Amino acid sequence: MPPLLPATQALLLANVAIFFLGQLLGSGLLSTFELWPIGGEFRPWQIVTYSFLHANFNHLFFNMLGLWMFGTELEHVWGQRRFVVFYFASVIAAALTQLAVNLVMGGGGPTVGASGGLFGLLLAFAMLFPNRTILLFFVIPMKAKWLALLYGILELYQGVYVMNSGVAHFAHLGGMLGGYLTLRYWRGQAPFGRR
Repeated sequence: MPPLLPATQALLLANVAIFFLGQLLGSGLLSTFELWPIGGEFRPWQIVTYSFLHANFNHLFFNMLGLWMFGTELEHVWGQRRFVVFYFASVIAAALTQLAVNLVMGGGGPTVGASGGLFGLLLAFAMLFPNRTILLFFVIPMKAKWLALLYGILELYQGVYVMNSGVAHFAHLGGMLGGYLTLRYWRGQAPFGRR
């Protein structure tokens, strides 16, 4: 893995600092920054701020591991500005997808975590480096394209069939969709015109 680049490092540090600040001050103080369903305690800034909050240390650790693995490589290829735009496009698409699902299905609690952005990064990594080998669970070698496809299928299955799991599966899929559309926009592909 290449060394941490500035934007990836800043995102990692911000997520870790906010997690420990929440632990120190009590997570209740940060609840206004979680992504709440529309009609409840929803506020516009939550579309971004939820991505800096994490439910527990394991949630934080695995999201930051993925951010380091995929983010560093993508920032190296795209540069700092484009990487940040892509990451937050995925985060915002994940939030909008989760809000839409909660609106249609009713109810739902707050959503937290960088997973939507991370799933966008996973998809981009798989599209740019489809044959790069990644160790799933640190032991199972798998090409990036198959890993992204596997995670997409699992998230769709769990989103449809596993109710009340406490995981925002559709936010993950929304992050992938946001990342996919961002790449197509940059390439001037449908549904966007030539650029």
